[in-house]
Amino acid sequence: MDHIPKIRQHFADSAKLKRDCADALAPAIARAATALTECLLEDGKILACGNGGSASDAQHFAAEMVGRFERERPELPAISLVTDTSILSAVANDYSFEQVFAKQVRALGIAGDVLLALSTSGNSANVIAAIESAHDRDMRVIALTGKGGGRIGELLRDRDIHLCVPHDRTARIQEVHLLMIHCLCDAVDNALLGIDE
Repeated sequence: MDHIPKIRQHFADSAKLKRDCADALAPAIARAATALTECLLEDGKILACGNGGSASDAQHFAAEMVGRFERERPELPAISLVTDTSILSAVANDYSFEQVFAKQVRALGIAGDVLLALSTSGNSANVIAAIESAHDRDMRVIALTGKGGGRIGELLRDRDIHLCVPHDRTARIQEVHLLMIHCLCDAVDNALLGIDE
């Protein structure tokens, strides 16, 4: 079996979607970067959550903030809510899996913090519950979704920012989510450190 044509098609499809999203999403990504920067400058923190590949993206984002993206800088306060297996398993067992992120948002989040919520479908029940908890805490939400935004798109408030990838295929949405995360990290660094030529 010759896999090469299909592999090339994956590359072509991903590149086309990214080009399309560059124009469609750049202004909203810039607004999201400004929201993150303002949060950090006001001594706030960023909480990130998602499931599956989106969980990996939440971890990736937190790692770039706490460690570094491409330039040396002081550590930035970001917490991935997907990594503490004791909390996740205890909450899932004692309450429900729907509450695994929401309870952490209520425990850790305060007014002025930002929730970075990732769901390719826009319908992840535990991410929706986390957004509701963030709203209860007067936190701003930056939601990365796809497939039209789902229930998350309907739940967001005016000051929240919705970065919805206009595609229905999960793999393509995740590829753009990762690129958006890198754009956010770069923009935050540029805002804090100055433009890197």
